[in-house]
Amino acid sequence: MKTLNIFPPVDSIPKPDTLNAVQTGIVELVEKVTTTPTTELLKDMVNAGVSFGLKLIAAFLIYFIGAWLIRRIKGILRRSFEKRNTDAAIASFVQSIVSIVLTIILIIITIGTVGIDTSSIAAILTGGGLAIGMALNGTMQNFAGGLMILVFKPFKAGDYIEAQGHSGTVSEVNITSTKLTTTDNRVIVIPNGILSNDVINNYSGRQMRRLDITVCVEYGCSSSETKELLMKLIMDDSRSLTIEHGAPADPFVALSSLNDSAVEFTVRIWVKSDNYWPLKFDLTEQIYNELPKNGIMFPFPQLDVNIKNK
Repeated sequence: MKTLNIFPPVDSIPKPDTLNAVQTGIVELVEKVTTTPTTELLKDMVNAGVSFGLKLIAAFLIYFIGAWLIRRIKGILRRSFEKRNTDAAIASFVQSIVSIVLTIILIIITIGTVGIDTSSIAAILTGGGLAIGMALNGTMQNFAGGLMILVFKPFKAGDYIEAQGHSGTVSEVNITSTKLTTTDNRVIVIPNGILSNDVINNYSGRQMRRLDITVCVEYGCSSSETKELLMKLIMDDSRSLTIEHGAPADPFVALSSLNDSAVEFTVRIWVKSDNYWPLKFDLTEQIYNELPKNGIMFPFPQLDVNIKNK
């Protein structure tokens, strides 16, 4: 009776190519050492040492020259950014990125000059960069958003803006986030990733703003007298701008609506952005005090009720 052997002989199992190559190299090295005369072996060792030494010297030269060139490139970038008055945050970020990339390339070239295979190193760097990029996905979005903000400048430090449901004065713009200081002295930090993709209302983006005020008076008041008095209050304030001051239009007062219980007037004035809120508060107070003095009263909600007897 024959015995069925399901396992092949050990000698018949194919060996990996890498293992065969290593074994073959070791065998050839041992044979060469044992068969080569001592003088010739020493000569080969000296030649190999000299060759490796020359490669090492060349690698050092390449590294030092490359490091010198990287410093020169950083200096050129710095002077270029200073000449163009580039934002300090974006200038520092670009210089750091350029320095890191060039340094990695220099190290790979230096290692390759010695004779070490750099393909595995490049693969490790690529995989590491991919892993870091995936881990820092949100941070990279903030970096990109910060670059967009610093390059296109939708606002700058000192501007009063409204974004992401918050409003305040921009106190700091860096590469990852923007800080707002609110009117009640709170600090709001908004990531640049979402800020650069959202609507930004910049109240300080222009030197002038239009101030709109709605004034309601009771029925029976003279519209001409009301408009005349409102215009006088406007023109008596030096903060109100006209076309002669460079404003897009002169101050404007008009009867705009007839509501259920009031007659509505619209007041439009061009002012400097810094004077917007002070003039709005002061003019509102003057309207409240001066209109009743001239017989122009403010309305109250009214409701007519008719009762029919059956």
